[in-house]
Amino acid sequence: MTQAEIKLCSLLLQEHFGEIVEKIGTYLIRTGTQPLRMIVSDTGLLLDQVKKALCVLIQHNLVTYQLQKRGFVEYEAQCKRVLRILRYPRYIYTAKTLYNDTGELIVEELLLNGKMTMSAVVRKVADRLTETMEDGKTMDYADVSNTFVRLADTHFVQRCPLVPETPENPDAPPPPAPALVINEKDMYVVPRLNLVGKGKRRRSCDEEENGERKAKKQKQDGESSEPPPDDGIYWQVNIDRFHQHFRDQGIVSAVANRMDQTSSEIVRTMLRMSEVTTSSNAPYTQPLSSNEIFRSLPAGYNIAKQVLDQYLTLLADDPLEFVGKSGDSGGGMYTVNLHKALASLATATLESIVEERFGSRCARIFRLLLRKKHLEQKQVEDFAMIPAKEAKDMLYKMLSENFVSLQEIPKTPDHAPSRTFYLYTVNVLSSARMLLHRCYKSVANLMERRQFETKENKRLLEKSQRVEAILASMQATGAEEAQLQEIEEMITAPERQQLENLKRNVNKIDASENQVDETIFVLESFIESTVKRP
Repeated sequence: MTQAEIKLCSLLLQEHFGEIVEKIGTYLIRTGTQPLRMIVSDTGLLLDQVKKALCVLIQHNLVTYQLQKRGFVEYEAQCKRVLRILRYPRYIYTAKTLYNDTGELIVEELLLNGKMTMSAVVRKVADRLTETMEDGKTMDYADVSNTFVRLADTHFVQRCPLVPETPENPDAPPPPAPALVINEKDMYVVPRLNLVGKGKRRRSCDEEENGERKAKKQKQDGESSEPPPDDGIYWQVNIDRFHQHFRDQGIVSAVANRMDQTSSEIVRTMLRMSEVTTSSNAPYTQPLSSNEIFRSLPAGYNIAKQVLDQYLTLLADDPLEFVGKSGDSGGGMYTVNLHKALASLATATLESIVEERFGSRCARIFRLLLRKKHLEQKQVEDFAMIPAKEAKDMLYKMLSENFVSLQEIPKTPDHAPSRTFYLYTVNVLSSARMLLHRCYKSVANLMERRQFETKENKRLLEKSQRVEAILASMQATGAEEAQLQEIEEMITAPERQQLENLKRNVNKIDASENQVDETIFVLESFIESTVKRP
C-alpha cells in the first residue's frame, strides 16, 4: 500500500462520508486489521461514533469484519474498494447508456446507499422519475422493476450475502458477529414481487400541513403492517461486471482502430456471447464456433458466412493476437485472448505517455525496445537511426524516469565494466506499476485543487445559492419580471464572471479526474491479469 494510495483513499472518504468516517477508514488502511477496542483507543473518538462510522463503512462494502478464534471481531479496510469510489460516475453513466434513465437511477441509488432491498429501490427510483415528468404523468413500479430484473440478468447488480437462518439449538449463545453466506446460484435470482403502484411527487408546504394528521395515522398503520416480501434480501452493484464491460469496450475500440468497424463488431459479438459465462479475471473467453458467431451477429450486419470466416482468419493471424483459434469443429472454434488484449492496451498507453513526455524520437526508441526486447546502446543508435549523442541522452532520460531499465551481463565473474554487456530493455509490468502510482498522485492533486478552488470562493458560492433559492421561491409564488430582475442584480458582473471561471475550472478538474481514471483502469487491469496468470 503506497502513500499515494493512502492519501487518495483519505481524500475520497472525507469528500463522500465526512471527517469521522475518514479518520477511522484511514486508520484501518494504515494499520491493517484491528479490533473495536484498539480503534477507539488509537483514534481518540467516542465508542458510539466509531460504531456508527464502522456501520457506514460496512454498509458501503469499504470495511469487512472477521470473527477471530479467540472470540473477538476484527475490522479490515478494503483499500481497492475505496479507490473504486472514483469510478462511480462512470458506472452510473454506463447504466444510463445501457438501460436509460431508469437503469441510471437504480445504480445511482445502490451506490449512494451501499445496499438496498429491491422494493425500496423500485419505489425510490419511481418517485424520482415521477418528479421529473410533466404534471399528470407518473412512473409505474412495474417498469422500474423490469429494468431491475434486466440489470440482475446481465449481472450488473447482485445479491448481498445473508445472515444464515438460526441454528436448530436455540439455547446456544449467539456469536459476537454473524457469518454472512450466499449461494452462488442465488446471486442473480430476483425475488418475485408483485409491486403495484406509481411514483409519487413531493407535496407542497400547504398540502403537507393538510395531510400531516393523515401521514401520522398512516405511519402508525405501517408499523403494524407486515414487512415487504423481499425483507432481508439486499442488493448491491456488481463492480467486477462493470469492469468487464469497460474492458470489453476498450478491446472493441482497439480492434476498430486497428482494422475496421466490421471486425470490431465481430469481436463485440464474441465478447457479448461470453460475457456472463466467462469470469471477469479469466485469460480467455469461452471457445465459440464460427456458426454460433454468425447466428449471433446484429441484424444490421448482413455479411455472408464466407466473409465472416475471412474476417475471423484475419483476426486470428493478426500479430496482436486479440483473437485466437482453438479448434476446427463447427466451422472453427475461436476465443478472445483477454490477457494479450489488456497487455496491448497497457503497452499502447505507455507508448503514448512516453511520446507526450519525451517526444516522438524517444517513443521510437521505446517501441524499438519493446519489439527487440534487449539492445545495446550502439544497436539502439543504429536501429532507431538517431545520432549517438541524442540516443544516449534520450535513453538516460527514460532510464532516470524508470520507463527503461538496464541489464548487466558480465563476461567474467569480476563484473569489470570493460568486459560487461549493458543491455537496455523495457519491463512493461514495472513501468505500468510506476505509472499507476503517478496516476494516484495526480488524482489526489486534482481533488486537493478542487477543494482549494471551492474553499477560496466559498462566500461567493453561498451568495449565489441564496440568490437562486430566493428566485425559485419568487417564481413559484408568481412574482413580476421586474422583481426577479432586481434579485438577479444582487450578484454583480465581476462576481458573475468569477463564478463562471470557477465553474469552468471545476468542470476541467472533474473531466481530468475521469480521464486519469481511464488510464488507471487500463493499467490496473493489465497488472491484475499478469499477476494472477498461472
